[in-house]
Formats: sequence, C-alpha cells, structure tokens
Amino acid sequence: MSAQAVRRGLLALLAKEPMYGARLRSEFEQATGGTWPLNVGQVYTTLNRLERDGLVVGGGGADDEGRILYAITEAGHAEVDHWWSSPIDHASDPRDELAIKIALAVTLPGVNATGLLQAQRRSTLSHLQGLNRLKRRASSEGDQAWQLVLDRLLFAAEAEVRWVDHVDALLSVHPLPAARKESR
Repeated sequence: MSAQAVRRGLLALLAKEPMYGARLRSEFEQATGGTWPLNVGQVYTTLNRLERDGLVVGGGGADDEGRILYAITEAGHAEVDHWWSSPIDHASDPRDELAIKIALAVTLPGVNATGLLQAQRRSTLSHLQGLNRLKRRASSEGDQAWQLVLDRLLFAAEAEVRWVDHVDALLSVHPLPAARKESR
C-alpha cells in the first residue's frame, strides 16, 4: 500500500471527526477489514507530515494518556474532496515486483523462468483460496467494506494468474535460448 493511500485514508477519516492516532489506526483497519494493517508509528509519522503540510492540526496538548487529538484543516478537506472526485493515477502506482522479476528472469542467463512461473502460479492460487475463505467470512458477517476490499484483492489475484499463464504460453511458443533456460 502506498504512503499516499495511507495519507489520504487518514485524512478521509479525520474529515468525519477529530481523532487520536490510535483511533485512526483502528478505524482505518476496521474499514479495510484489517487487510492493510498499520503500525502506530506509521500513523503518527503520517500525521506529522500532514500537520507539516497544513492538512491537519494537533490539538493544543495531550490528554492524561499523552494522546494528541488531530483535526483536519480546510486545506485537508480540499485534498480529501479532490481525492474523492479524482480517479487513481495508475502511473504513480508502485513498481510491480512480479513483472520486474519475470522480465529479468527471461533476460538473464541461468534463471529457470518456467519454474519461477510455476511456483508463482501455485502461490497465487493458494492466495486466491485464502481470499475466498476470507470473502465467505466477511459475507457471513455482513461486513460490506471488507467484502469490497476482498473483491479487489480477488480480482487482482485472478488477473495475476491469467498473466502468469499468458507469459508461460508465450514462452512455450517462443522458448528462451538453452543457455538462459538452465537454472543456477
């Protein structure tokens, strides 16, 4: 998950009402079904950056437990409104490690690209089974937000299997030179 997604997610939660960092973490994880857990340090680092950027303000002090209440500013509201009304920019997505790994595997000597693809397919299919189990649980609990997150992860995993199968089929039609097929 990108730092921008965390940043904007926390801002969106603060647009509802001022919160302490620990509560923000809890609300974020609840909204995403715990799919992307945050550690408290990440939350407070993000809050410090949001405060530096003028998007949130920390309450003038801490409570008895040392917690600081954070509230969104007008500039923060404007950023959240912009986020809600704008599509996600795929050009800014993080690098795809699997695509990089496979691209390197088919270009570097001594890498068993076919074995790599088979292992990835097994791993992704196992991941799909786990996601389907979670989906059934979320459905039985009536947790719509978590179901939507799981749907996104399921679709991404299904697409990954299709892409791995595509690469495997491509390599069977256009095999790698013998020197590059051998595993180390």
